[in-house]
Amino acid sequence: MRFVRRIFFNLAAWAVVLAVAFPLFWMIVTSVKPQFELFRRPPTFLPDTFTLEHYARLLIDTAFLVYFKNSVILATTTTVIVVAIATLGAYSLVRFRYRGRENLAFLVLFTYLLPSVVLLLPLYLMLVRVGLSNTIASLVVAYTTFALPYALWLLRSFMAGIPEDLESAALVDGASRLGAFWDVILPQLLPGIISTALFTFILSWNEYLYALVLVNSDSARPLTTGVVNMLVSAFNIEWSLLMAASVMMSVPLIVVFAFLQSYLTRGFGAGAVKG
Repeated sequence: MRFVRRIFFNLAAWAVVLAVAFPLFWMIVTSVKPQFELFRRPPTFLPDTFTLEHYARLLIDTAFLVYFKNSVILATTTTVIVVAIATLGAYSLVRFRYRGRENLAFLVLFTYLLPSVVLLLPLYLMLVRVGLSNTIASLVVAYTTFALPYALWLLRSFMAGIPEDLESAALVDGASRLGAFWDVILPQLLPGIISTALFTFILSWNEYLYALVLVNSDSARPLTTGVVNMLVSAFNIEWSLLMAASVMMSVPLIVVFAFLQSYLTRGFGAGAVKG
């Protein structure tokens, strides 16, 4: 009976995996099909003729690389700012005692519960007034506002799980508060920092609404709005180029996740053993 349940569970799990992976498979296959094969009836799962012409057109004849560069700058800058502020904020909320600390923590959580679209108009007017509209910096500010509360709350939970005795032992041994934070707390907090960085990077890379409203210049557009503006119109959709662009937009996320995943468990025991 247990063997039958295991087989049933494995079949169900593989069915879910295949259902989730099929759109990615179809996107990749469509990006390497010649144009005349895209609308063939019945459709073919594998291309009869393999071609990379769509990728060549995308990189040479369009502004894809400009949008790609903007997205890399935007996502990286936002991730660094959010992780740095959230790490210091979480340390303050957990390790220091001051009036209103718990209320401040719940207020941070409450700001995350607000729909991001509610902040769209106030942020737009504020950025126009300070002269940051239609720039990558405006998107960095916007993404930081709704990524930071969740990052701060997540790192606060990780920070609360770190024994305070480890830091106390480092202080007794002569370390400064900053030294104990750098040598003891940060290694223990590494899994939470990486999880937060992944969340923030993916959010910044995939966000569409704010990029659509705050940026109207091709020189500052990220991939999400740039690709749609370039390949999708009211009368025509360049499906081949759109699938090629989608594949190339997915590659950085896959690479970042694959690279950082190996570090997720590395910080659990780091810093806890002296010497």
